[in-house]
Amino acid sequence: MKKNTIMMVIILSSAILLSACGGGGNEKDGEGEKGTLKFGINNWAENIAVSNMWKVLLEEKGYSVELKELEKAAVWTGIAQNDLDVAPEIWLPKTDEPLYERYKDDIVKRESWYEGTGLGFAVPTYLENINSIEDLNANNDTLGGRIIGIESGTSLMELANEAINEYDIELDLVQSSEPAMLSELKKAHDLNEPIVVTLWNPHWVFAEYELKYLEDPKKTFGEQDDIFYMTRKDFEKDHEEVVKWMDKWKMNDDELGDLMSMINETSPEEGAKKWIEQNRELVDNWLSK
Repeated sequence: MKKNTIMMVIILSSAILLSACGGGGNEKDGEGEKGTLKFGINNWAENIAVSNMWKVLLEEKGYSVELKELEKAAVWTGIAQNDLDVAPEIWLPKTDEPLYERYKDDIVKRESWYEGTGLGFAVPTYLENINSIEDLNANNDTLGGRIIGIESGTSLMELANEAINEYDIELDLVQSSEPAMLSELKKAHDLNEPIVVTLWNPHWVFAEYELKYLEDPKKTFGEQDDIFYMTRKDFEKDHEEVVKWMDKWKMNDDELGDLMSMINETSPEEGAKKWIEQNRELVDNWLSK
């Protein structure tokens, strides 16, 4: 009886020791060995793509990453109040200027990772008679009297409203979401029907369909922006290596387009893993010391 008791104590002690040492368990099921990083993300295709890419890369390095999907203003507030660690996408100097001016003392704008964005009203190229924002009123009936927009409160929708006022556009700007707007665009494009939407690049949709921005003579949508990432104020002190990695991060249209396409074909995390394996040399350069 005593021998059995002693054996049970040894077995239990070994199990406790293995558990404390890791015991072959997966750190990523809970908090990573280097802690948890909270990313604030928007429901935009490129934002979802790069956020999942960094989730995979950072978890390979021993971090746990939480992706928190929020409205854009809430992302800025979360970074400023230290509730979030990283936001991978801010457009400057034009698009996110109002938010940057409001929060610039409470966040850290880091390096740019994409150069030369675009945004505005876009139509399929088969609409040969609609080439400028100034052409919209003359084609009101053809376009069904509406412009399909995305989420309210986004910088793009605010600029779209400014453009409507500046050009005295008679079409209604319909508040929607990126997925709903893309669904409407797909249906119209498949049927070769007229449609005008609010759009931006980088975006995988430009590789999928033949589209064109409407000319904006009054520059209501501004000049091209670059995309930066931002962090909470003490993030570099807490995670210096992550900042070093992300400061080296650069992507072009082809790289970002491929990433978004792979995600669109599978799922955000699976697409990101597939893209990383096919671009290991590129990402290893970001992660080098």
